[in-house]
Amino acid sequence: MPFRIFCRVLGMVLCSTVLTAYFASHSIGTAIVTTLACSLLLQLAYFASVLFLIWRSGRVSRAGQRAEHFDSCKEVVSEPDLDEVTNESANLLQRDQILAISLLLP
Repeated sequence: MPFRIFCRVLGMVLCSTVLTAYFASHSIGTAIVTTLACSLLLQLAYFASVLFLIWRSGRVSRAGQRAEHFDSCKEVVSEPDLDEVTNESANLLQRDQILAISLLLP
C-alpha cells in the first residue's frame, strides 16, 4: 500500500473516531482522549503485526535451512545395472548347482 493511501486511511479513521466520540459524549475533551487512545491502539497493532511478520519470516528461513541440510546429508543410492543383477543371479545359480552336485557325491 502506498504511503499516501495509508495516510489518507489513517486520517479518515482518526476523523471518524473524533466525530463519533464527540457526537456520543458531546465533549471535546472526551473526543480528543478517545482519538489519542485509538491512535495508540493502531500503533500497537501495527507494531505487533511487524513483529509477527519478522517471526514468521525467521521461521520460514529456518525451515528452508533445515531442508537444505537434509538434502545435503542424503546419500545418493544408484540402482544396480541389469547386467550386475544378471551376473549375480547367475553366480548364485552356479553356486547352488555346485552345492547340489557336491551333496550327491559320496
